[in-house]
Amino acid sequence: MDPTIETLNVLLALGGIACFLGAAVLAFDLYTNRALEAVVASWGMAFAFLLTLGVSTLTLVYSEIFGFVPCGLCWLQRIFLYPQVFILGTGLFIKEKTAVLYALVLSVPGFIIALYQHWLQLGGAEFLPCPAAGGDCARRILFEFGFMTFPLMSAGVFLLLIVLYFYILKTR
Repeated sequence: MDPTIETLNVLLALGGIACFLGAAVLAFDLYTNRALEAVVASWGMAFAFLLTLGVSTLTLVYSEIFGFVPCGLCWLQRIFLYPQVFILGTGLFIKEKTAVLYALVLSVPGFIIALYQHWLQLGGAEFLPCPAAGGDCARRILFEFGFMTFPLMSAGVFLLLIVLYFYILKTR
């Protein structure tokens, strides 16, 4: 594999771990002392927008530039991620925080699909057929640190977004 892709894989895997840690910190803060409330109220939606924009861009880089064919479950996760860029961007533009309600509705199924695909890539039994036309949903493109797959990174992003959306909704 190309050294650039290998380096990017490691960096993305670290980013996936950071997403899970960020979700844990935000969830803990939300239900304890709300020390981050002012920061989340001011910058939470902008952060969510940048996160969804960045992750959406990276998915396109891997498929369109590096040539990795996304499977059916990958496409389903993209279907739940891509609209959030426009929803959050519009919400930021018109200064309407209720836009996170719509993004939250998209993040929950994206998270569930990502966990299911991670289960498949770790060798779990398939209980729903893979809707793959071009790729195999159980095939690992990335496997860093002995556990981190693309679907697990996706689950981390969706989980961070879900917790962040709940936090934003609690602060408005």
